[in-house]
Amino acid sequence: MRQPELYIGLMSGTSLDGVDAVLVDLAQPQPELIARHYLPFDEELKSELLALHHPDHNELHRSQLVANRLARLYAQSVAALLGKTGIATARIEAIGCHGQTIRHCPEHGYTLQIGNSALLAELSGIRVVSDFRSRDIAAGGQGAPLVPAFHDKVLRHATIHRVVVNVGGIGNLTDLPPNAPTSGFDCGPGGLLMDAWCMRHLGQPYDVDGAWAVSGEVLPALLERMLDEPFFALPPPKSSGRDLFNMTWLESRLKGDETAADVQATLLELTCQGIARAIRKHCRGAQEMYLCGGGAHNSALRARLATLLPKCAIDTTDSLGVSGDFLEAIAFAWLAQQTLQGKPANLPAVTGARHPCVLGAIYPA
Repeated sequence: MRQPELYIGLMSGTSLDGVDAVLVDLAQPQPELIARHYLPFDEELKSELLALHHPDHNELHRSQLVANRLARLYAQSVAALLGKTGIATARIEAIGCHGQTIRHCPEHGYTLQIGNSALLAELSGIRVVSDFRSRDIAAGGQGAPLVPAFHDKVLRHATIHRVVVNVGGIGNLTDLPPNAPTSGFDCGPGGLLMDAWCMRHLGQPYDVDGAWAVSGEVLPALLERMLDEPFFALPPPKSSGRDLFNMTWLESRLKGDETAADVQATLLELTCQGIARAIRKHCRGAQEMYLCGGGAHNSALRARLATLLPKCAIDTTDSLGVSGDFLEAIAFAWLAQQTLQGKPANLPAVTGARHPCVLGAIYPA
């Protein structure tokens, strides 16, 4: 009888909604999801994380206080997972923790994800692997996206050309053509601009099913100003985040006389156009698209993608046996396993690194 290899994956992403936590068995090539847990951020923490994306007074001290707070939330998530299963901490090989990105600047040679992994190891009593992106950047890469290596491992098909699209705060895709190397890159905003606009005008964290966007009309001139952003024309490898796509970026493109619903409709179109144009240009011949992340639940977004890409069947990764809501957390559990086994886990064709690298820093329990 095989021995399980139990890992915990923690993901808190660009959407700033909360912590996704999973307990997985990685003894077999296809991960087995044993338990999952979601812990939402409160509005105070979300506001402080948003503020840390911009230089401000005493930001170093503030960022470390928030890192400690995140570590405690991560530890709560770990305790909740283990409480659901009755599995002892001693049986867990490691926690793979993405941390919370507050700067992503590969053009300057660094990325910063906070979360105080030493404190998380102390509180949980479990070895922690984190800081997965820095080693790739040191090798000349973007440090992102990293999840395509996991997609390649568990979602590739021998004869069908698949594309996996994660619609989180930022949209990114993985191209999985049969008999050809995997590629992937960030393709533009996912939900972060739509969510921020929705919170400002409706006081809601996101636009359920895109219903508000559907009530408005796409503004062609505004869409054109947004798509003129040089990022969209850059060839892969490329990555992005809130350092570029934020409310300041959006406001600089508004004339001021637009209705709020029309702006939301145009933001939804921007996300869909970013994805569709990237697939048409860089994933030619794609037959199937699988969505994951929060945007996969947006029925208006899915319908628009189906219209823009009529030759590509669209579904979610759940149909392939991998939870779309927790896929990235599972991926970081897998990345932790790769680190402990001394195996490279970046794909240079995706990140632009000069060579494969063993990723992550290890914090013993």
